[in-house]
Amino acid sequence: MSFEEKLAATEALLAEIARDFAPAVFANSFGAEDMVLTDLIARLNLPIASFSLDTGRLPTETYTLMQEVEERYTTHPVKLFFPNAASVEGYVNQHGINAFYDSVELRKECCRIRKLEPLKRALAGQKAWITGLRREQSPTRTDMADREFDAGNGLMKFNPLLEWTEKEVWAYLTERQVPVNALHAKRYPSIGCAPCTRSITVGEDVRAGRWWWEDPELKECGLHAKKPANVSAI
Repeated sequence: MSFEEKLAATEALLAEIARDFAPAVFANSFGAEDMVLTDLIARLNLPIASFSLDTGRLPTETYTLMQEVEERYTTHPVKLFFPNAASVEGYVNQHGINAFYDSVELRKECCRIRKLEPLKRALAGQKAWITGLRREQSPTRTDMADREFDAGNGLMKFNPLLEWTEKEVWAYLTERQVPVNALHAKRYPSIGCAPCTRSITVGEDVRAGRWWWEDPELKECGLHAKKPANVSAI
């Protein structure tokens, strides 16, 4: 499939989501893929709301981009959701400020507090949510579909850029002059919280800079974990 065909298919899917799955919301983490979707949703003027999770430990460059997006895409503001302050305080006081380096369990607990709980609030009352996931990003994403029922959150989930390549993402961003995170130019292809993200070297996998001290098969925060339909969300 050519890039033009992929772009047309993505635009058609976004229009279908807006028409048939309202209210739908776009989860924007301000990465390169999410900036493609930010631009598309605004350019097509689709009635799809956007939100982002401010974990409290994002890089300065991400906050700078947030401001740029706010100023450029005035018709489609991004609503921020924050973690519960008491939960963050309890975690840090019990385990330490950087306890996520100590074990996978503590890292996942940090992600649960700073990401998963706010995500539940962001998705409340929605019929569908949209992400910028791509198949080639990670071994944990190879079996994803462009649409699937998210049993853990009880709504449809769409991945409109699933088949896009990294080259195609950047071709779109460059052609449309879409603002991007300044860390991308410093070899940060995937950007999350500052303590859990680093730059990569030439030839490394695009997700190598995320939770680099863990096994590649475990490197998800839980936002996109699949749960059986008969299991209640935690």
